This record gives sequence, C-alpha cells and structure tokens, in this order.
Amino acid sequence: QLVESGGGLVQPGDSLALRCIWPGRTFDWFSVGWFRQAPGKEREFAASIHYTNITLSGDSVKGRFTISRDNAEKVVYLQMNNLRPEDTAVYYCAARAGTYSDYEGDYPIWGQGTQVTVSS
Repeated sequence: QLVESGGGLVQPGDSLALRCIWPGRTFDWFSVGWFRQAPGKEREFAASIHYTNITLSGDSVKGRFTISRDNAEKVVYLQMNNLRPEDTAVYYCAARAGTYSDYEGDYPIWGQGTQVTVSS
C-alpha cells in the first residue's frame, strides 16, 4: 500500500508538496497517479507520471501542479502552487504496472489519502 504525506491547511495562493512513498522493492516499472476527492464530489484525476517520466495533468491543475518522481528513493511528488479553495480535497496516490492513465479504475494499488484544505 502507498503512503501519502504533506497535506495540511494553507491559504489561497500558497504552495504544498505532497509525497507518495512506495513500500515495495520494484518501483521503476510502475506508473503513479494522483487523484483527489472533494466533499460530495466524485474522485478526480490530478496528474500522473509514467515510469519513463512522461507526465500527464488534468485540466483543473494544469500549469499549477507538477508531478515528479525519484526512483532511487521510491517517492512520487506532487508540487502544488497557487492553491485555490476549490483544490480542497483528500489527495490519493495510486500505482499500476506499466503505462500511466487518467482513469482511477486502471490503478490497483492505492494509499489512504492526505487532506489538503485551502481556506483564508
């Protein structure tokens, strides 16, 4: 199971960096995605990164969020800049062997989530 960290309460315009730690032995061939779920809403795709470091971002976060990975440390990061109140959600990371995807159903491995709240 993946482990997320880095969430918290911030003000609009602030930045946060989320971490997703991979506990397994083999990480290089897995693609990882970040999804988020706001209260009363369906889970939404935020960003994903292929095991070759190609990235994909959702329209709502494009230009503000950046996904990256460190295979040696087995960590995937989600750098979130210029946060808005509508970014408030529980953020989940998920992993799958092979290529990346923006569909949550393609990811069999999930973390427990970390809460991000953006409020003044």
